[in-house]
Parts: sequence; structure tokens; C-alpha cells
Amino acid sequence: MILAFGASASKNSINKALAHYTAKQFVGRELDLIDLSDFSAPLYTVDLEKEQGFPASVLQLNEKIDRAELIVISLAEHNGSYTAWFKNLFDWLSRLESKFLQDKKVFLLATSPGARGGQTVLDTAIERFPRHGAHFLESFSLPNFNDNFTSENGIVHAELKDEFSVKCAKVRAALQ
Repeated sequence: MILAFGASASKNSINKALAHYTAKQFVGRELDLIDLSDFSAPLYTVDLEKEQGFPASVLQLNEKIDRAELIVISLAEHNGSYTAWFKNLFDWLSRLESKFLQDKKVFLLATSPGARGGQTVLDTAIERFPRHGAHFLESFSLPNFNDNFTSENGIVHAELKDEFSVKCAKVRAALQ
């Protein structure tokens, strides 16, 4: 099963659109296309963890990660880093198990309306996620989302679409 989500709580997340589009490139695979905003959790503190334990939503997200063969994450970038929403879930998950990604194969993406396409947060995640057990396969940054992506056709910029296709093929091969 392929688990895919945008690391944002935005109702109209461009990163969710990219993650879900990417997962659909793996034809014949079971998909779990989630909206991260469905996994609400209070702001993590050690005191809250001791007093109340783990939120049900965090346990549910962890179960989805457990079942995944591949995790496709498209990272939204806020001020050069993860969104606060995603970072909070990341903190809760890492308290369940430091290596909560459990050697799962991960395809990391990022996009933004700007020319760098979330490259800063993508670089951070590429460096950080393996410390939490991710088996990093590929990454892809889509710059200028509104010019290079449509809901009808996906990635429309020819060179970027070719680069994306090559990376998808590498990920597909790693799943064999």
C-alpha cells in the first residue's frame, strides 16, 4: 500500500495535490490518499504526553505508516521549514518510536508557488528523515506550482515532467 499526503493542514494544499498525483503514478498499487488535517493533535509537550498519553489521531497515523510499503510526502514550506502542523505530528510520532518511519521506503516531494519549489524544507527532510528510520528513495521539487501543475494534467512543464517520470521509475523499480 502507498500512503500519500501533503505535510500541511491547508484545505486546498498544493502539496496534498502533488502527493496524491504522485501516488497515482504507481498504477496497480493500493493507495491510501490522506488529508493530514484529519489527524489533529494538541501541541506536543512532555507534560501533556505524561498526563494524557498519545492522541488517538497520532496512533491512527502511526498505524497507516506501519501498513505502508511506500510513503509519499510532499512538504509544504513555512519560513524555510516544515509547517507547524506537520512538525507537531512528527514530534508526537517520534515519541511513540524514535525511528517511527521503520525503514519504510520514502519518496519526498515539495512544491510552492515560488521559484525554489520548497527546496529548503526538502533539503532539511532529506537530511533528517533517515534519522527516524526512513529509507529515502528519491526526491523531487516542483517550482512555480501554479504555472507547472494543473488538476487535469498534473505536471505540465515538459522538462520537469520528464525529471519527475524518471524519479517515479526509480521508485517503482525499488518496489519490485
